[in-house]
Amino acid sequence: MTKIEVDLPDRIDSEISRLAEQGEFLNRKEAIEDFLTRGLKAYDVENDPSSDGEADGDLFTDAIDEQQDPAALDDDMGDEPTF
Repeated sequence: MTKIEVDLPDRIDSEISRLAEQGEFLNRKEAIEDFLTRGLKAYDVENDPSSDGEADGDLFTDAIDEQQDPAALDDDMGDEPTF
């Protein structure tokens, strides 16, 4: 296993300690390993939707772009109101 030394801002160090003390993680080492793993997964190129021509991956923008105006939809219901 590789060992590295990293300088962290005090607020990040305090947050890691707080989460470990509250029982979110077994210890600081596990917390840091989990955060690094999640960070690396966020940059996983193989699963990056923008790399295969899809949208830029912004879920909010994608959802808005997919919405359709119900008034603009073609329907065969005629001009009669439906209840």
